[in-house]
Amino acid sequence: MSVLSTLPPAAVLPLEGLDARALRAEAAASGQRWLQADCAGATTKAEVMAALASGLRLPAYFGGNLDALYDCLTDLKPRRGAAAPGLVLLLEGLPQGDGFDASQHEALMEVLRDAADDFAGRGIGFRVFYALSAARPASP
Repeated sequence: MSVLSTLPPAAVLPLEGLDARALRAEAAASGQRWLQADCAGATTKAEVMAALASGLRLPAYFGGNLDALYDCLTDLKPRRGAAAPGLVLLLEGLPQGDGFDASQHEALMEVLRDAADDFAGRGIGFRVFYALSAARPASP
């Protein structure tokens, strides 16, 4: 049984213990659109937004804030002709630390959950897996 088939169509989960390559293969095999953004090296909200814009190939008008992220995410389209339309998003290297603290992380997760709910309401799967970067020590 595949990981994707055991999850609800709207899910935002840590990558913990899952193999990203296997997820990508499952997404391809089931006709799901694969999206990936690498936030490694980002330390601030602005840098995370830039990494998301680049990795997800968001439009030039993307405003670099959470409201704009929600709008751009919910404008994404699944692959045409998929038997069970959906998108799988992998976010790697989300920062932890002063520049992107727990409240900013939670705000991003809330936007992702809201987008997943929007897709689910339209009968489209949207599953997000994320991995955190190594924690950075607090600034003195």
